[in-house]
Parts: sequence; structure tokens; C-alpha cells
Amino acid sequence: MGALKDSITADLKEAMKARDQLRLDTLRSALSGFTYKRSEAGQDLSAADEIEVVARLVKQRGDSLSEFEKAGREDLASKERAEREILLAYLPRQKSETEIREIVRSVLSELAPDGRNQGAVMKVVMPQLKGVADGNLVRQVVTEELGAS
Repeated sequence: MGALKDSITADLKEAMKARDQLRLDTLRSALSGFTYKRSEAGQDLSAADEIEVVARLVKQRGDSLSEFEKAGREDLASKERAEREILLAYLPRQKSETEIREIVRSVLSELAPDGRNQGAVMKVVMPQLKGVADGNLVRQVVTEELGAS
């Protein structure tokens, strides 16, 4: 069992004792994600796999959050926001927009001018930012930087 899973399991027990239903449900969904990923992979999960599962859950909450906000459903949006914050605590520190922009600019300076398209830049940038930056934010920064260059 990985350290992240151990940490979530311990926090789940605390949430049970505190009768914190939102935290309990959110942490159960993370553990369920680990179980599903393990059965999919057919082997125990690495630390990177566990981070990937939690990052995917954070992304799902973020996508749902924006949809609920567009629909004017603040009740559901606030629940998704709270769940997202709970899960974010288990991920490595996320890069700021400024840090992402520096990495994108560095990649752009290394690419030949004819190879500067969004797909090529994302292909180089995303492996560097996997698990530490939201893909939508990275895409937005890449688009802005390509427009500026």
C-alpha cells in the first residue's frame, strides 16, 4: 500500500470519528479510485499511479464545478468546490500560473519556429507538469504564449 493511500485511509477513519460526511464521501471516492485503478492495472499502484488517481478526481470535480456554476446551481457547485479542496490537499504543491508560464516560455525558446503549435508545445510541457498543474490552465498559458510570440 502506498503512502498516499495510507494517508487517505487514516484521514477517512478520522472523518468517520468526526462524522464529517462530506470528507468521508470524498475520501471513499479516492479509495474507490485506487481500487479501480489497481484492478485495471492488475498490480499494486505506484506512488505516481496514486497521484494520478487523485489528480483525475480533482479534475472531475473542477469540470463539474464549472458546469454547475454555468447552470447557476451554487448548491452543487459549493459541494464540488469543497470536495476538490479536500482532494487537492493530497497532491503535490501545484505550480502557479507564473511558474507554468516560465516553463512554457522555456519550451518555446527551444522549439524551432515552424514547430511552434499548441500540440507540439503541450507534448513537451505536460510531462514536466504532470500532477503539479491543471491541464486546462497549462493549455490556456500555451495558447496565450503562442499568441504573443
